[in-house]
Amino acid sequence: MTIVKQVADFVGRWFALLVLLGAVVGLVVPDQASHLTPHVSLLLGVIMFGMGLTMRPADFAIVAQYPRAVVLGVLAQYTIMPLLGWGIAHLLNLPPQLVIGMILVGASPGGTASNVIVYLARGNVALSVAMTSISTMLAPFVTPLVVLILAGSTLDVSMADMFVSILQVVLLPVVAGLLLRTFADRAVSKVLPILPLVSVTGIVFVVAGIVGANADAVLSTGLLLGLAVILHNTLGLGLGYLVGALGKLPETSRRALSVEVGMQNSGLAATLGATHFEPLAALPGALFSVWHNLSGALVATYWARKDPKDEEPKDTDEPTEPEHD
Repeated sequence: MTIVKQVADFVGRWFALLVLLGAVVGLVVPDQASHLTPHVSLLLGVIMFGMGLTMRPADFAIVAQYPRAVVLGVLAQYTIMPLLGWGIAHLLNLPPQLVIGMILVGASPGGTASNVIVYLARGNVALSVAMTSISTMLAPFVTPLVVLILAGSTLDVSMADMFVSILQVVLLPVVAGLLLRTFADRAVSKVLPILPLVSVTGIVFVVAGIVGANADAVLSTGLLLGLAVILHNTLGLGLGYLVGALGKLPETSRRALSVEVGMQNSGLAATLGATHFEPLAALPGALFSVWHNLSGALVATYWARKDPKDEEPKDTDEPTEPEHD
């Protein structure tokens, strides 16, 4: 178990580079890597089950402690990011399938690595966990609706089918993991340290499979799509922080909102793209997964060196210090 724990610690520290390596493998051996594509849904389900194991009912009780911050954050996530994805894709004149892929990224819930990034960035981890949990639980209902509004008029989008997919690969595994943690906490706690190994391995395989299946598209449109993904993530991080500032939230909470809005569950976006559209629609999710982990590491490094000088704002419902789970 010690060796496995050491390996898990290693992949946790080098998460971003390992995901990048998965993308490179997809480009170098596309035929072999593309064989992973049919298993993307299963891989995401395993990742989300692991995410559920890290949750506790108390994570949802935090909403009562930070109601205004959670509402602001979730609203920002499900409005700013989808609209940014749609706008950037049209501004850069991307092909229709890449447009839907960008919208899918924007309409996905918070990223599975966002809580770690917020912790490293000295942000409000309790708020981050609550936002990830709430946005994930809302995803089966909100994600199909947002995609339908932004893309339903031009593409054949089945809201019911997408709802079932998110239910199967996100909500049910998360709830199963949450229940197992609730009723077998002692046993689950023993395996929590090695969960990063499972999650990172799953995400690396997802990225390698999607990039491998779209290797030609990556080579032909990679720079333009890369620009779209970088703009999407960067603007999301900036606008998320701005929402927190306009909402007069403490600095630690602004950092949490920035990361939660800017980092998406891109694995879900890739899965939905590959399942309900052409393989090309999954490519923005795969590239976003590579980039947002790199940018998240950079943001965490920057903020880790800056003390969050929180002052209790007027008319606020939260303490000024982050609570670490």
